[in-house]
Amino acid sequence: MAHRAGKKEESRARILTSAGRGFRSRGFGGSGVDGLAKDAEVTSGAFYAHFKSKAAAFREAVVVGLEDLRRGIGQTREQMGGNWRGWFVDFYLGERRTCDLAESCALQSLSSEVARADDETRQAYETELCSIIEAMAAGLEGKPKARREEATALLALLVGGVTLARAVKDPAISDEIAAAVRKAALDLGVQSAS
Repeated sequence: MAHRAGKKEESRARILTSAGRGFRSRGFGGSGVDGLAKDAEVTSGAFYAHFKSKAAAFREAVVVGLEDLRRGIGQTREQMGGNWRGWFVDFYLGERRTCDLAESCALQSLSSEVARADDETRQAYETELCSIIEAMAAGLEGKPKARREEATALLALLVGGVTLARAVKDPAISDEIAAAVRKAALDLGVQSAS
């Protein structure tokens, strides 16, 4: 039976999007192939037709999630110009902190899962992380090494801050964490400019 051109790619993309949501909300260990397939409304056989293993789907979901973040940083820089940093900090500590975990930033929600993953996944993550850092650094001022250091620190502040803020039960404490991280993130830019 012949398949419509692009149907296989559409199906793969739908499974990958759904798997990424599942991994972000339930983690690698909490997401079995049967559950991931069910979430994508396909059979387990269809899942395996696109991915040789759960680990392969996880690796690709990580890469796609990090590519989305890199593109988002680039678009924010382009749209917001010199105001991109403050806008991005507010967005990350606001919407990315409070959205459903399945919709959260892959960098924040999947990094601890990647730390337990195989070398191939960790290498793919490292490559994408370096691209994200470079995308952020390109929008900062100063010498290349200083911009890269600032981008790395800013990213670590935001990801760590959102992780802590998501982990607490009390919304007031979550807001307090976000406010402290926002101040530190914006101060970091002022210190680097000095």
